[in-house]
Amino acid sequence: MSKQNTLFPIILVTSLFFLWALLHNMNPILIPHLRKAFSLNDVQSSLIDTSAYISYFVIAIPAGIFMQRYGYKKGILLGLLLYALGALLVIPAASERSYLIFLTAIFITAAGATFLETVANPYITILGDKKSATQRLNFAQSFNGLGAVVAPILGGKFILSGIEHSPEELKAMSPSALQAYLQTEADTVKMPYLIIAAVVVCLLMLFVFTPLPEGQTEETDGAHTPPSHFSLAVFRHHHFRWAVISQFFYVGAQVGVSAFFIRFAHAVAAMDEKTAAYLLGSVAMMGFMLGRFFGTFVMKFVKPPKLLAIFGFICVLLLVLALNTSGRIALYAVSAVPFFMSIMYPTIFSLGIRQLTAAETKIASSFLVMSIIGGALAPLAMGMVSLTSHSIQLAYLVPLICFGVVFYYGIAGYKIKELKNEINA
Repeated sequence: MSKQNTLFPIILVTSLFFLWALLHNMNPILIPHLRKAFSLNDVQSSLIDTSAYISYFVIAIPAGIFMQRYGYKKGILLGLLLYALGALLVIPAASERSYLIFLTAIFITAAGATFLETVANPYITILGDKKSATQRLNFAQSFNGLGAVVAPILGGKFILSGIEHSPEELKAMSPSALQAYLQTEADTVKMPYLIIAAVVVCLLMLFVFTPLPEGQTEETDGAHTPPSHFSLAVFRHHHFRWAVISQFFYVGAQVGVSAFFIRFAHAVAAMDEKTAAYLLGSVAMMGFMLGRFFGTFVMKFVKPPKLLAIFGFICVLLLVLALNTSGRIALYAVSAVPFFMSIMYPTIFSLGIRQLTAAETKIASSFLVMSIIGGALAPLAMGMVSLTSHSIQLAYLVPLICFGVVFYYGIAGYKIKELKNEINA
């Protein structure tokens, strides 16, 4: 296709990068909000992230297989359909105040986002000149960063009510007044998710009526397609083995830092939920987006493993500070973490697949993508720490440990070892 014919498809596919960022970065808003509306503890509220990342873990490989068999366009259409259905399911979940239905809605929406992410990353590279494929992918990824900034700000404005009653105040309410308050809190998610579903349906219709080129997936550089056969043999490579472990802990840390940010801000600085949501988007996630550009620039002068270790160590120090101080110092220490963690996922990924054969790279990519299951487990662990210790601040010990693993990968785990040496060892 000519440049003119690919311009509109490129715009459409780029918009998908915003959608899955919107999903993941709305969760830190939903966690404290549904904690109120459904009277949950921290373990129960953490299941929001768990539902989303288990969906990614379960759906990623089937989505890749679907893409290979039926093509990019049908993969996008199915992804958008699932995304819209999940968003619409939020409405009856709120009406019935059913947390189980809500978790199901999050799972379905995340399944749709999994299809979109699986398809869009490789597809954007074949829409146009191969020479500018990396540039197009980086441009599209910037909208992912934009979604990470916008989601908490919009969620804080239109979902969070700003009404935060103490346990004593809730106990003092009459049963009817309490139920009315909880239902009012639950209902605030209806209109935002109805609008999200409507926008996704409109986007779906645009994709239906827009001619899209169907490239060959096997010709697409960097496409994380499923391998032709399943094998664990790739784990004999030391640097890959540690990449999977490191990626698991990194994603856990990334999700965990944001998941309880609003609760943390209230605990250490007495900050109200709306202000905390704005801080999460405008400072923490803006730092995440800017950190990617800064990290990419610095890598011209500092080798990726060394920079990964430095940034991992800085994240550990920031969380040590957050755990041992209070007020604005603790809050801004956590807010600074996303800037330094921004380069970790792609850096670990690229270091983990170095010097693998083409066949090994396919299976290695699948395992590295599946390692995001860490995002399902770390918030759950944080919720358990908070529940047992009665301190959401202490729960940030979990991402601190996770970043310690990333630091190790940057100083030693990334090193490629001769297979013969490993066998003799």
